[in-house]
Amino acid sequence: MKNEFKGLIVQGDKKFSLKNHKTDFTGGYNKEKAKDALVNSKISLSHLQEKLYASAKHAVLIIFQAMDAAGKDSAIEHVMSGLNPQGCQVYSFKTPTQKEYEHDFLWRHYKALPERGRIGIHNRSHYENVLVCKVHPEYILNENIPGLSDVKKISKNFWQQRYKSIKNFEEHLSANGTVVLKFFLNVSRDEQKKRFLERIDDPTKNWKFSSGDIEERALWDQYMNAYERAINETSTPESPWHIIPADKKWFARLAISEIIEDKLKSLDLKFPVLGEAEDAKLGEAKRILLSE
Repeated sequence: MKNEFKGLIVQGDKKFSLKNHKTDFTGGYNKEKAKDALVNSKISLSHLQEKLYASAKHAVLIIFQAMDAAGKDSAIEHVMSGLNPQGCQVYSFKTPTQKEYEHDFLWRHYKALPERGRIGIHNRSHYENVLVCKVHPEYILNENIPGLSDVKKISKNFWQQRYKSIKNFEEHLSANGTVVLKFFLNVSRDEQKKRFLERIDDPTKNWKFSSGDIEERALWDQYMNAYERAINETSTPESPWHIIPADKKWFARLAISEIIEDKLKSLDLKFPVLGEAEDAKLGEAKRILLSE
């Protein structure tokens, strides 16, 4: 990983504070330089994905979390555009359905995990259960958890247990061959305002905006506290959080791409090597084809 991206990782070895991370950091890049670097990174990702798919030993789970208008959708579009769709799957998690509420909060996310050889992208994820639900604890009541019939009964111990469940979930995935990459797109409140206004002024982007976005924006400080706590509670050396400065979309896309690229390279992926018996069959198949 390039040096300018190393400072974006939170591994749980020290307390994380959003105040220490600039949302407009660009690592010395300009827009054109970043675009060129992203092209090269995407080419590398394509080759690495082919090896990942062929070897079928690892799965990769990429998690995107952010405030509205931080650029999750466009990051997925631009960074993943060079990948083979056959080896990639994207899930965008919305409000849980009634059926999903009938299970524990991790159930629907476990069902959406990528199998070995594939890359799974979760646009929002199991972290919504300690983010939006932390800001709106009344949503927890929809889970019909025994003993939680009132918001006042949702204690600090409840949230600690939920963080613990998430860490155990990710530890289990990591121990069984799934690489977990977690990205928080850190956008500023001013930049969000600018992007909201663009969505309102541009008729082709009106569909991206809803009145609920303004209601959630009013809870900005509460969300920042929830993100900071979640990141501190769930960052580990095996599954660290990557804090991506998101005011400049072109830099965010490059940072995300190169972090994924670096992680895939660290897996030392190789194409499968055939045994002697299979190699002999290839020789025979070639002989038959040439004799036709």
